[in-house]
Amino acid sequence: MVVVFAIILLALLFFATEPVPVDVTAIGVMVALMLVPPVSGLLVSLGLLSAPIETITPEQGISGFSSAATITVLAMFILSEGVQRTGVVQILGAKISTLTGDSETKQLGATIGVVGPISGFINNTAAVAILLPMVTDLAERGKTSPSKLLMPLSFASMFGGMLTLIGTSTNILASQLSERLGVGAFSMFQFTQLGLVVSLFGTAYLLTVGRYLIPERIKPQVDLTEEFEMADYLTEVTVRADSPLVGQQVQTALVETEFDVDLIQLIRNEEVFLEPLGPKQIQAGDVFAIRTDRNTLVDLLDVEGLDLVPEVTVDEAELEVASGGQNLVEVVVAPGSSLVGESLASASFRQRYNATVLALRRGGALIRRRMDNIPLRVGDTLLVQATTGSIERLDQNRDFIVAQEVERHDYRDSKILVAVGIVAAVVGLAALDFVPIVVSALAGALAMVATGCLKPTEIYDAVQWDVIFLLAGVIPLGIAMEQTGAATLLADFVVLTADFLPLLAVLGVFYVVTALLTNVVSNNASVVLMIPVAFEAAVTLGARPLSFILAVTFAASTAFMTPVGYQTNLFVYGPGGYRFTDYMRVGAPLQLLFAVVTTLGIAFFFGL
Repeated sequence: MVVVFAIILLALLFFATEPVPVDVTAIGVMVALMLVPPVSGLLVSLGLLSAPIETITPEQGISGFSSAATITVLAMFILSEGVQRTGVVQILGAKISTLTGDSETKQLGATIGVVGPISGFINNTAAVAILLPMVTDLAERGKTSPSKLLMPLSFASMFGGMLTLIGTSTNILASQLSERLGVGAFSMFQFTQLGLVVSLFGTAYLLTVGRYLIPERIKPQVDLTEEFEMADYLTEVTVRADSPLVGQQVQTALVETEFDVDLIQLIRNEEVFLEPLGPKQIQAGDVFAIRTDRNTLVDLLDVEGLDLVPEVTVDEAELEVASGGQNLVEVVVAPGSSLVGESLASASFRQRYNATVLALRRGGALIRRRMDNIPLRVGDTLLVQATTGSIERLDQNRDFIVAQEVERHDYRDSKILVAVGIVAAVVGLAALDFVPIVVSALAGALAMVATGCLKPTEIYDAVQWDVIFLLAGVIPLGIAMEQTGAATLLADFVVLTADFLPLLAVLGVFYVVTALLTNVVSNNASVVLMIPVAFEAAVTLGARPLSFILAVTFAASTAFMTPVGYQTNLFVYGPGGYRFTDYMRVGAPLQLLFAVVTTLGIAFFFGL
């Protein structure tokens, strides 16, 4: 038991600080638990230990990969992708946005009203990724700060995910844990009435108190260069005939200098060129738009034979003269991105994507110089200039979320009714208990491919493999807690509160503890750790185990107080320009409200 607690504490530390990705930590936990018995057996044979330590068998250790929860979540990612490829969510969002005008109240109501119900039926992480560009454009058209809308987008997706069993991977995992403990799996709409009540209170909070607590970190701006405060970092220079750069290729020019400068746009004979600029040979008279700071510019002009172009303001309009489409966009580094931990230089970003990064925003911090060697994190927002074609490719790349609507022509709108019908069939079959949810979801995923909503090669890209490996890794931890008595011991500590608290308050304690835990570690890890404890406590107190399991399940999906507690919070962290403390200021009252509402709701709908 002591060893299991040590592994749990170490896992919590790794989950909270993320020295490695959470899915790697989860696999590490799984491997550590399986290694304990043979290693302890070896120590016994050497006389260093009195008896071997039992945790889990190898079969139990890898059971997470064959778990119904893991396979169901995998299938739900494919279903969500099938719906996304039709463009139905984007079409719905565009139609609703036409009704909001410049009213912040209507924009906020529309944002919550769209993402909440959608998150009940497709993965809420996917819902936010799909709707983020629509909400950003909604704010721009209505002259509203995106900060006012993006945090509610994330929060509403979380409580919207509590409407059905399939709204979030947390629900699916909790259902399997509940079944393994003998309480029974959740039905599709078992807690929908509670989810509706929680969603109504959450919506009311975001439209009233929350609305005024959310800061306007990014001022309403039409021009992205203004939003990123680029005025002192963008200018145009012309190449003199005596410049040492004449005759060099752009990709080799300035390489051997220490100047922090990017050549981002070439104007030659009134023709404008964007990336790839590398192969172009520099000529006298060439005009370059460059990104650098004022001090570097002074040295650059002297050393490299350049002249400043007078009376030119390099703004978004100037940077988008190369074509009739978008050349300047915000790009968010997505969870699971191959760029996480890499820098712009080590990832060869410019060459790889034919795009130039002008600035980087991390929460409320703006970085506009010496960005090349900064390791990228999930949620970092890059101000990118590229051709329209390159931006469309970035939009289709799973490593990024482009924060503005990009005109795309590859939506399979003819498959909208088919894809929606498949999801409805999956929900219906599972709700009627005709087949288990894992069978229904897998059949739906197969139907998405069979009907042409998805191509066979697209299903692998649809799956967020980090989530799958996270689930597979943490499930054995729950088994180990049950088998070694660790869950019972923790439950006994909580049960002590029943000596001076009523049963309803003890239920509230489980909600609060889980909510605090899920704000610093993975929501799925929180469920695995807390559900066995909640079950044991309920049994000891003679309470209804389902009620305690539901308290943990709902709390694990309400990580409102930190940007790292839930993936959707990281999605909006950069585009909203938020500070870490903003989540505490807005999220803590909402977390407290939900603790009360959810606890009372469980007692009312399910009993104690």
